[in-house]
Amino acid sequence: MDFKKLKSGSDVRGVAIGENATLTVDVARILGAAFTTFMAASLNKKPEEMTVALGRDSRLSGPDLLKATAEGIVSTGATAADYGMCTTPAMYMAIMTEGFQPDASIMITASHHPWNLNGLKFFTPEGGLGFHELDEVLAIAAEMGEVGPAKGQIITTPFLPTYKKHLQNLIIGGIQPEVQKPLLGLHVVVDAGNGAGGFYADVLEELGAWVEGSQFLEPDGHFPNHIPNPENKDAMASISSAVLKVGADLGVIFDADCDRAAIVDNTGKEINRNRLIAMISAILLEEMPGATIVTDSVTSSGLADFIKEWGGEHYRYKRGYRNVIDEAVRLNEAGVNCPLAIETSGHAALRSNHFLDDGMYLVTVLLIKAMQMKQQGENLSKLLDGLKEPVESAEIRLNVVAEDFANAARQEIERLMEYATEQEDWHIAPDNREGVRISFDIDNQLNAAWFLLRLSVHDPVMPLNAESDVEGGLKVVLGKLYQAIADTDVVDLTPLKNAL
Repeated sequence: MDFKKLKSGSDVRGVAIGENATLTVDVARILGAAFTTFMAASLNKKPEEMTVALGRDSRLSGPDLLKATAEGIVSTGATAADYGMCTTPAMYMAIMTEGFQPDASIMITASHHPWNLNGLKFFTPEGGLGFHELDEVLAIAAEMGEVGPAKGQIITTPFLPTYKKHLQNLIIGGIQPEVQKPLLGLHVVVDAGNGAGGFYADVLEELGAWVEGSQFLEPDGHFPNHIPNPENKDAMASISSAVLKVGADLGVIFDADCDRAAIVDNTGKEINRNRLIAMISAILLEEMPGATIVTDSVTSSGLADFIKEWGGEHYRYKRGYRNVIDEAVRLNEAGVNCPLAIETSGHAALRSNHFLDDGMYLVTVLLIKAMQMKQQGENLSKLLDGLKEPVESAEIRLNVVAEDFANAARQEIERLMEYATEQEDWHIAPDNREGVRISFDIDNQLNAAWFLLRLSVHDPVMPLNAESDVEGGLKVVLGKLYQAIADTDVVDLTPLKNAL
């Protein structure tokens, strides 16, 4: 078994159901033992002195994989604490919660990916496992061989009720500390996509909110209604329709393990991607003028202007939620006031929440603000006034056909960067920290359109993002890019040609 093939960023992921399964119970058993061995060395503890917690989302393969991973943990002599159905953020929160405080934790999930996939996300007291740390775990797994019999014990301890109470306390404290039902008068539709987040409707209802119209709250590992993904068009159309049908103040939607989220306003308008970043940035910049907001590299020019107008600093960084979180942590350690790291995919980590990637915490902060604004006769979407959105936009995935795709793509980016430096009308972005981001002046408007070409975090693909603030600008910049790289023999340019 080549364990490195299971690596997906800082997580493990693979097909878990069917003849082509790569993430089998045998593999999960070894990974549980390997992670416990790694943590014992990191914490300078004997496995017998340790507890490793486990949780899972609603996927069909979840129970078997959790059981097998627990068997791997106890084979080292450690205790495995089975939290059952849980969310990814809760699995880290448990490490810091009195009465639980495992030495580490594992979440069994493949996030928004298809039902037949599953994965493992690992947490230490410092947060999610880093890229290089995961390499060490996989190396241990590769050398481990067959897992032995149980030396420790498996205990069952549900954590979700504690996490639920934590969220409710945040809401009470954020609105009216002396009132037990501070959400009275607020109508919220919750869409859990049949993942692990259906309990959030109970969180809100117990605090007085009206949750009529909430949908797909029951866990169902087939995800029969729509993909649990806040970026998916069908999923967002479903929650928008539900909000309009019952006349709710807003809707909230989660992915399967609840580390990502988005919302919909009372008009059914989707607030995800750049809009979501703008909204949470506005809330934080009201409290902390001058703060720095770290985002991934594909955010729009309009968002950068919006953050600047709110008195903040926009800091673009590499794609990948671990990348933006790690950079935000680094900036804070360097003395920069940086309260937020967020990707356009909906991964959001706030300093006030230990830079934990937590969609429910993000939504809870937005709901608190929504209630405060409703009490003043205003709607949450007012925060987005002034956000300039592109007239045209495109996201195109170009397959890298070379065998050594990572090296070939890097060479292609270097070649394009050299080309860009020789073109007077190509403006290299001053915050170009990933791939090649170029802006262009069109129709006498400065920096009216841009493209970003980069290497995918996981796949043999070069994602291309482009936007224009003027009509027709998109084809102009895509045409310039095509002209620059038309002679490539390592990238399939067919999708780019089709866009032209």
